[in-house]
Amino acid sequence: MTLTVYGIPNCDTVRKARRYLEQQHVNYDFHDVREQPLSHDTLAAWLQQVPRETLVNKRSTTWRQLSDEAKQLASDEVAIALLQEHPTLMKRPVLCHSDGILVGFNEAQWQQVIA
Repeated sequence: MTLTVYGIPNCDTVRKARRYLEQQHVNYDFHDVREQPLSHDTLAAWLQQVPRETLVNKRSTTWRQLSDEAKQLASDEVAIALLQEHPTLMKRPVLCHSDGILVGFNEAQWQQVIA
């Protein structure tokens, strides 16, 4: 099974998730969303699996700096545009696996995927 972790390397939660995978001796690819922005198609596919409110991190510093208008998230297209413009808005990490995606790091959920 091919696993890909999406995030930014200096995020504490991403580091924790990557350390967990390494401790479990799980091979995975890492995609730095700052260095390699996510495509519209990738984000659209993710939003078919999870609600936009799950994928957009409303606790981030970037979110707090947005205008009230930008925070409306009226549609998936608006969320995609925001995530492409501000990759740090993405709740991290995102784990892509053969059956879908997991947003955020929850050890029990990740264990089910890698088992």
